[in-house]
Parts: sequence; C-alpha cells; structure tokens
Amino acid sequence: MVEFLLSALPILNRILVAGIAITAFSLLLYALTFSLRERVARVFALILGCIVVIAVTDGLASTARDLMEAEIWLRFQWIGTALLPAAYLHFSDALLASTGRPSRGRRRFAVRATYLIAAAMIYLATVTKVLLNDVTLDGGLPHLRAGQYFWVFSAYAVPLLAWTGINLFRAYRRCQTTTSRRRMIYLLIGSLAPAMAAFPYLLLLGHETTLHPLLVRIAMVQTNLLVAGLLVVLAYATAYFGVTYSDRVVKGKLFQWLLRGPLVAAAALAVLVATSTFFDRVGMPDSRLILVAVVVAIVLLQFAVTVGRVPLERVLFLETRSDREEIRRLQWLEERLLTGSDLRQFLESLLAALCDLTRSPAAFVVEWNEGGTAFLAGVGSRSLLPLEKDLSSLPKPEVLEYIPGTGSLFRWGGFWLLPLHAPDREEMVGLIGLAALSEHLELAPEQHEPLGRLMERAAGALADERLQRDVFSALDQLMPDVEKIQRLSAAARYGQANLLAAPANGGSVATDLAQWVREALSHYWGGPKLTTSPLLGLRVVREELDSHDGNAVNALRAVLRRAVERVRPEGERRFTSEWLLYNILEMKFLEGKRVRDVALRLAVSEADLYRKQKLAIEEVARAIAAMEKQSNEPATDDEVVG
Repeated sequence: MVEFLLSALPILNRILVAGIAITAFSLLLYALTFSLRERVARVFALILGCIVVIAVTDGLASTARDLMEAEIWLRFQWIGTALLPAAYLHFSDALLASTGRPSRGRRRFAVRATYLIAAAMIYLATVTKVLLNDVTLDGGLPHLRAGQYFWVFSAYAVPLLAWTGINLFRAYRRCQTTTSRRRMIYLLIGSLAPAMAAFPYLLLLGHETTLHPLLVRIAMVQTNLLVAGLLVVLAYATAYFGVTYSDRVVKGKLFQWLLRGPLVAAAALAVLVATSTFFDRVGMPDSRLILVAVVVAIVLLQFAVTVGRVPLERVLFLETRSDREEIRRLQWLEERLLTGSDLRQFLESLLAALCDLTRSPAAFVVEWNEGGTAFLAGVGSRSLLPLEKDLSSLPKPEVLEYIPGTGSLFRWGGFWLLPLHAPDREEMVGLIGLAALSEHLELAPEQHEPLGRLMERAAGALADERLQRDVFSALDQLMPDVEKIQRLSAAARYGQANLLAAPANGGSVATDLAQWVREALSHYWGGPKLTTSPLLGLRVVREELDSHDGNAVNALRAVLRRAVERVRPEGERRFTSEWLLYNILEMKFLEGKRVRDVALRLAVSEADLYRKQKLAIEEVARAIAAMEKQSNEPATDDEVVG
C-alpha cells in the first residue's frame, strides 16, 4: 500500500499543481474582464500572474530531465515568489482605499519601495547564489538549497505579509453591513492561497522529505487542494470590486467560467495523465486511445455543463422562490423574444399559406402605427407587390369598418384587403393584401375557417409585437434608474454606505458623468449608449420632454447640444486654438465626421486630437452639471447629478 501511494501521490500532486496553474491562469483572464480602473482588480490580476509563474515552473521542474533543467525552472519560479509579498502589500493598500481609507502617502511610498526591493530579490535569486544555492534532490523532489543570506529574503517577506494581514483586518473592521463583512471574511480566508502557493516548503524541509516521504507527499497534495479552493474563494470575493452587476450576475459569471474553463481543462489533464500512466504500464505508451479518452472527456464535460449549469445556478444562487420565478421569466423572454427577423419570417409563412389557400400570386402585410403604415413582409411575384410610396394611399382604419364575424374584405387597386384586428380589442393593427385574380374573391365553404385562423394568428403576432415594443419603451425609461442604483450599490458595498446619503453632485457619480457624456456623444445620432444613457434620468432632460413630444432621446440630444454650445467661445466661429475644443465637439460628434478628417481640418495630430477631445468632453460634463444645478425644480433622491 505504501509503495502504491509513493508512486501514485507524485502523479496526483503534479496533476494538482497543473490544476492550480490552470485555475490561476483562468482566473487571471477572468480578472481582466473586471473594471481595470479599479486598483483592487488590477493588483489581484498581478497576484494571479505570480501564482501562474510559481505553479507552471513548479510543474516543469518536477518533470525536468535532469537537475540542470530543474534548477533553471526553480530559479525562474522565484520571480513570482519574490514579487508576491510586494503585490500582497499593494493589494491590501488598494483594499483599504476602497473601504474609504486612502493612503496619506506613507502606504503609497512603502508599496513603491517594496517593489524596488522585490526587483533586487529577483536579481539575487535568479542570477546569483547569495540567496539560493544549487539544486538538490531529496526524496525524489528537486529543490534549491538556502544560501548564506537567505535570511535577507525572510526579513523582507515576513514583515510585509504581517503588514498585509493587519491592513486586511483593518479593511474588514471598516465594513459596516453584514454582506460586506461576509465577503471580506471570504477575502481574508482566500488571501491565504497565494502565500501557501509561494511558500518554499522543500527548501525549508530539506532532508525531512527523505526521512518521511509519504507524509510529505500527503501534505503537499492536501496543500495544493486547499490552495486551488482558496483561489476560487479569493476570486469570488474580489469579483465584486469595480463592477455594477448584481450579486446573482457576479456569482453566475464566475460559476460558468469555472465550469467551462478550469474544471474542464483540469479534468482533461487528469484523464491524459491517468491514461498515459495506465498505457505505459500495459506496454502501450503511444496508444492513440489516450487522445480518444481526452477528447471524450472534454466533450462529455461540456455536455454536462450545458445541461446542468442553469439548474445548478438556480439552486445555488437564487435564495427565494420569487427570485427563481423572476429569473425564469426573464430567461424565457430572452429565449422566445420576437425580434424583427422572427416576425418577418412568421408573417412570410402565413402569407405563403394564404397564397396557397386562395391561389393568389402575391401577398403582403402592413402594420398600422401612429406614423402611418409600415411594410412588414411580402411573398410571391415582386412585380405585383406594392411599392413603399404606394402604401400612403391605403384606406384609413376608420374607412375599413370592422364587422365582427363577417370576415370583411375590401378592394384596393389590384388587391383584396383583409383587416387585422387585435384579439382582445377592436382596433385595427394591420392589413393583409392579396393580389386579386378576379373581381370577386371566391372561397369554398371549407376555406373560410382556415382563412380566419391565419388572419387571427397574423393579428396576434402584430399585437404581440406592439405590446413588446411598449415593454421595451418601459425598459428604456427604467434602465437609467436601475443602472444608477447598481452603481450606488457597488460604491457602498465595502464600508462606504455613506455614499448613498451623499449629495447628488458629489461622490462616485460625478466621476462617471464625463464617461456618460462621452458615450452619449459617441452615439449622438443613434445607438444604445444614447438610448440607455444614465443621463436620461437628469432633471434637465426631463424638463425638455414637453418640447420634444415626450421623446427622451431627443430631449437628451437637445441638452447635449446646449451643453456643447456653452463651450463655444464668444464671436464668430474660427479655426484657432481658443475654438479648438468647440470645433472638436461640433465636427466629430454633432456632424459625425471621421477623426482623420477632423484632425486635418484643425491641423492637429490624431493623438493630440484625442487628448483635446477628453478635455472637451469634461467641459461638456461641467456644463451639464451646471445646467442641472440651475434647474428650478427641487432636487430629489432619485436624480443623477454630476
């Protein structure tokens, strides 16, 4: 049994080390999806990079052909090991700042100094033998021996890790809500993972690995398992920094990434190692079945993730039945949303069925809306279908009087018109036109019922599409407020709940105002960044609604235009330096000209144009903030003010 464990545990340990490297690299890529403007996210990515270096080089050293190759990888490993304490201190400083305790200069200076010391440690560990001596082999495990001045590294690393622990505890004490304290506890526990991954066990244990090989290997396996789990905990706790998503979305994104990334990759690697070892022992080291096993494992795991992910998310991350029901309805809507292409395809199928039923060579359907008629779909001979300009002469709804149960038909040029009425109301939602082959549309008695069903389904589709538009219109009005709530909630997650009560013209919202203005200007002539802009919630925009027939997007355009005009200097427009900011705003955003054309017209480089553009947008943001402040209506809690 001992012999089997001594041969099996090294293989298992190599799989776990590779799994840690895969997990750390996957989480590093996942961390790059965070808002990298957030210091905590940036430093967390650096810590994960250190762990990737440590785990990858550890695996390469354990499988090296000789001690010389092992020494190269083991020395390279100390790049991550030496850099990690400084990154730890930087992480704790960023965490303290995020909880409302920014550095007064001392911590910032200490962080920069420790990075310089880390660079010196990397040089001493990789190039010289001052800190680390030659490689040795104890218990079948290669490791570097401690050098004469290894205590220098200990004197550098231990105090930094202790200081980091103190800072993390201070950050925990600053958390005020139950949720933020719970997440900070997760972060405190998870922060043990990098230190455990970088700890030079073999260097300190030395000859003990030969005396107690089984205990050492069991301890290493358990440690690597614990490191992999703690890394996930640390990534989960850090994922909330710099994002405005809800808890459910943050958990779901991380959960899906872990399933499709580290889990599948680590399992495939485990299958590769296990099958390679098995076929080596049975005398088939190069069997093609090894690749077959790996491919089958990957496909089966992807299938399992696809089938089981959504039910697992509902069970793990939705706390109440009402939460689950709301998310189920949203997912149902996403899967069955009736897009413009879906509606056109459905209507074309209905028109084709009508042509078959009536033997008509062509058919079309139009929708009635507030602006008149809109052509939706047509089938059959294109030469018979009416042109867009011809639709203006269609009879008005009041002329086409609806007589329930009669299946009324109306003649219009060379078409028979079939009015479509909403299922639950008498208003007409559209018309179907059938190319007329004769003066009278003659149908057999058995054809009346199928014709009625087809018309009923077409009317239902048009009514549902109109209702869906109303839902989207309501969502467009709701989204700016939801976005604002999510931003404020994210800002108050870790001990800064006072931001929720801060005046609207301060705090983190003001920081985002210039970004909102830039996005709205970039889509000035249409686009999601304008139609869903948080600026739609401004009081000054709402005051413009009456002047623009209740159209919030046009009202926002007017406010942006007024703000740009405030940047305009006095006098007649010129192409001088004092007019540069205004000309950039006018030409690039309001006129929609290309960057190259604007730069040539203003005689500046494209790089300089982008720098000046940033200043111009900030001026527009200040103008909008001033316009909001000057509004006579009293401020309310649900307004966004820069």
